[in-house]
Amino acid sequence: MKLFGAIEAGGTKFVCAAGTETGEIKERVSIATTTPEETMPEVIAFFNKHKVEAIGIGSFGPIDVDKNSPTYGNITTTPKLAWRDYPLLSSVQKEFSIPIGFNTDVNIAAMGEAVLGAAKGLDSCLYITVGTGIGAGAYIQGELLQGLTHPEMGHILVRRHPEDSYKGRCPYHGDCLEGLAAGPAIEERWGTKAAELSNNDKVWEMEGYYIAQALMQYILILSPKKIILGGGVMNQEQVLKYINKYLKEFLNGYLEFPQVSTDMGSYIVRPGLGDNAGITGGLLLAKRVYEESK
Repeated sequence: MKLFGAIEAGGTKFVCAAGTETGEIKERVSIATTTPEETMPEVIAFFNKHKVEAIGIGSFGPIDVDKNSPTYGNITTTPKLAWRDYPLLSSVQKEFSIPIGFNTDVNIAAMGEAVLGAAKGLDSCLYITVGTGIGAGAYIQGELLQGLTHPEMGHILVRRHPEDSYKGRCPYHGDCLEGLAAGPAIEERWGTKAAELSNNDKVWEMEGYYIAQALMQYILILSPKKIILGGGVMNQEQVLKYINKYLKEFLNGYLEFPQVSTDMGSYIVRPGLGDNAGITGGLLLAKRVYEESK
């Protein structure tokens, strides 16, 4: 069986892996996301040890995914200033003469979950990560959603919770979804890390209020057959009951499907691949670009 490579480039760490198209990971390594000068040599060194046929890269964003653009493969307007305008794809391409796929970290996680995870057997799903930031990847009719650019679902505007006076912390939009509901916003609003607020129901009721609004919009626009919620904040699983409660209230009977009325527990789920959704999707992306190159 052929060996493929995957890079899940996150804002905190780069996870690199060598594995198979079935998602079996032969070896993996985690590298701190500091600066390109420090991080990338370790990434290259990992793949110098493994003879892979292709590499799939999923990166934090925003990134340029337009293959006709002169900056295709770049990380663009990220708040991580050391990585702004960094040519991530070309920095890997110049080291390895093999096919290399490039997309967002959440898009490849959506692919992983669609093919081998919680949405296996379905032709569409939505993967959402709620952690340091909020992002979402959409897998629709067997393809990753992409248009003018990749989806930026974490930056939609939501209605404020009636009891929330927090200003929001997105550097671009203030009180967008990410600015109000990502992990750093929870910590700044409540004065302590989300992991230490497990017993404070008000925290998770408010979080559920915001995430449910986002899910309502995604459902009405994209109609995914499964919604998968990942990321560190979603480890606080008590938020799910509030997401389900508010989503049902917001939809108000408009959609008559059991998935959004009586069977939300099977429709809105945690990742079937756990923390391996992104790296598995990277292996699948590598396999895809390898086959397209033949």
